[in-house]
Amino acid sequence: MTTLSTEAALEEAINGLRNSNPSASAATTFLPWQRNTLLTLTAAAVAGLVFATRVAVVVLCLIVTLLYLWTLLDRLVVFYRGLDADAILTVSDQEARSIPDDELPVYTVLVPAYHEPEVVSQLMTSMAALDYPPAKLDVLLLLEADDEITIAAAERAGISGSIRVVLVPAADPRTKPKACNYGLLLAHGDLTTIYDAEDHPEPLQLRRVVAALRRLPANVACVQAKLAFHNGRQNLLTAWFTTEYGLWFGYLLPGLMRTHSPIPLGGTSNHIRTSVLRELGAWDPFNVTEDADLGMRIAIAGYTTAVLDSTTVEEANRAPINWIRQRSRWYKGYLQTWLVHTRHPVRTWRSLGTVQFMRMNLILAGTPLTACLNLVFWFATLAWIFGQPQVVADAFPPFTYYIALICLLFGNASTLFCNLIGARASGNSNLLLACLTVPLYWVLMGVAATKGCWQLIRNPAYWEKTFHGLDVAQGPEDAK
Repeated sequence: MTTLSTEAALEEAINGLRNSNPSASAATTFLPWQRNTLLTLTAAAVAGLVFATRVAVVVLCLIVTLLYLWTLLDRLVVFYRGLDADAILTVSDQEARSIPDDELPVYTVLVPAYHEPEVVSQLMTSMAALDYPPAKLDVLLLLEADDEITIAAAERAGISGSIRVVLVPAADPRTKPKACNYGLLLAHGDLTTIYDAEDHPEPLQLRRVVAALRRLPANVACVQAKLAFHNGRQNLLTAWFTTEYGLWFGYLLPGLMRTHSPIPLGGTSNHIRTSVLRELGAWDPFNVTEDADLGMRIAIAGYTTAVLDSTTVEEANRAPINWIRQRSRWYKGYLQTWLVHTRHPVRTWRSLGTVQFMRMNLILAGTPLTACLNLVFWFATLAWIFGQPQVVADAFPPFTYYIALICLLFGNASTLFCNLIGARASGNSNLLLACLTVPLYWVLMGVAATKGCWQLIRNPAYWEKTFHGLDVAQGPEDAK
């Protein structure tokens, strides 16, 4: 726990990582060599399109098609490894409850909230439901000092006991990681986790994490719990979101754990040894997916992350504009994280190993870029179906065409199949329609990814607010 003054604590929360390890901070988006390389490649592509249009188009289409094939095959490998029963860590209720209260470590729970007065009461309910001795709980509700409406809601709720309200001095960047860094300076716990104010973690989750860490090697620095949604049946968008999370947390993250790959952490319910968190410089306040970035730094530092079969239930975005706002931030943050961890590519490759380094590139750069490129290739496909223009035929000579056909038919079919397995394993038959119509969801992803790429250039550290409590605001009937 820190004894810094308010001004010094704020300076540490904002610039601690940038001062201690400048190359790990996203405060600078592009290093000179990255910017120059990107400009050179762009200029080469434009010159090729102007002076050797057909050859340039064929080469670009071939490169992108091979990227699609590589991404598809790697995703299937990770999914297959995630099917193993022991890919995800399981702690029984009996084992979780068997640890005496006096042997449990102090647990810090950081709950950042901004302009969310409607979820303060949910926070109190969720924290009261945790099966963990109150004397060992250190819950910090992190509020911006000028967020009068949420502060007033906390005062009306009469927050007390193990929950402390921490007012984070108003300062840029207005990001969740900055608030968490400030809270960490006041933390008492040996373990630290983050919950969003509207989260409902499974009551035994903290005990399960403690039990898991007792039997895991000392190099396991983080345990990521699963995330799910309570309003998956609200509309088609929430059903798509629920299906995506079921596949990601149920199979792909366990597959990454099983293959010893870097794990991009979820925004909540990641449980970290506080000593390791501080050793790594905590979160990057200039990175808008601070969780994914921290997951990469954990792996590069030689630590590992385990995935735990314990679920935190939260709210899925039901409004398309709100969803795009959130997803574009995620895509932008993935690209920020990729740029940060490829600043010294040889060093990162040596730390992770060849396969894991390649997989990191596929996840962080490949995910948003292929989502953008999907819009281009779907347009080309529709143009060919309805008009068969010669330019599309010229862009796909036989070698490229057959690889693209494999990606189109086998790739989409395998993705639908994986989603169906995820939905079936969850026992939620209501997700069948979402699984079968998921290509429409990919269109939204393409729009969000394009927006995220644009914002990376225009306003990289801007934290686009995602509004929560929408289903609550609409009433219980709308949430059905």
